[in-house]
Amino acid sequence: MPLYSSLTIATLVLLIDQVTKWLALTHLQLGIPQPVLPFLNWLLLFNPGAAFSFLAQGSGWQRWFFTLLGLAACAYIVYLLARTQLNKTMAWALSLILGGALGNVLDRLMLGFVVDFIDCHYGNWHWPAFNIADSAISIGAALIILAELRRAFGKSAQPL
Repeated sequence: MPLYSSLTIATLVLLIDQVTKWLALTHLQLGIPQPVLPFLNWLLLFNPGAAFSFLAQGSGWQRWFFTLLGLAACAYIVYLLARTQLNKTMAWALSLILGGALGNVLDRLMLGFVVDFIDCHYGNWHWPAFNIADSAISIGAALIILAELRRAFGKSAQPL
């Protein structure tokens, strides 16, 4: 996949992520769930930490740590996309991760926290709230695992 295609995918993920976060910020009240389906709410939350609110209780240093970590990951992904021959699955995976990482980095730079608004639940058990960027990162990670499993079991002769 050409680099411009990968960057286009990442840009689309970033735009969708930022538009949906803007909609959440303008139409939802912090901490008040809005039921959508029996297992899904819109629920505006602010996460100053990382996945699953890891280090959310820090004194503020985590904002810059996760921002720098995200930027470093983005730079490495762009390097891989530009310099490595990847199969389509890996190119898609890295593009999704790049777009998601940029979305969350942008939140940290502009707001000091990541905007989460998707609340999946079963009864009283709730998965930690997330956003489109988190979803893209998770799908990208799953695609990497799939590509590696296919390669390891000989289903794909293509390079990573």
